[in-house]
Amino acid sequence: MKSNLITRSGHDLLVAELQHLWREERPEITKKVTWAASLGDRSENADYQYNKQILRKIDRRVRYLGKRLEELKIIDFAPEQEGKVYFGAWVEIENDDGEQKTVRIVGVDEIYDHHPQHISIDSPMARALLSKQVDDEVEVITPLGKKQWYINSIRYEKPENSAN
Repeated sequence: MKSNLITRSGHDLLVAELQHLWREERPEITKKVTWAASLGDRSENADYQYNKQILRKIDRRVRYLGKRLEELKIIDFAPEQEGKVYFGAWVEIENDDGEQKTVRIVGVDEIYDHHPQHISIDSPMARALLSKQVDDEVEVITPLGKKQWYINSIRYEKPENSAN
């Protein structure tokens, strides 16, 4: 099941994408389609067919983003989260082999094309890390078997108007 949680920064990125598609890309492609259609026979007009296909992709993405943004719940940092791993946390982890990773627990809509360190709240790693503290050991079941990780640090992106 896909969670409907998103960080404030992730929500802002999706809104910016929607506005860009609607205000900039779609009008530009619509002009190209109109121009190509004015040339006559559309069945063999590559410009028309290609740009019409792009327009359909843009419209599909605009519809998806419009519906998805209505479903999403923005989760902002709360001072009570300090010291434990919750949604939106940046967590530095390390295993017995000395391998270190820094991950951020975010919503599923934020893990694609945005940041390579983002992991979904629905992932096994995120589920194992939730509610843990610095120096806690977590066991994550991966396709390669169980792995032990230790939490080195936890931090949050705090709102700019926050007193913390």
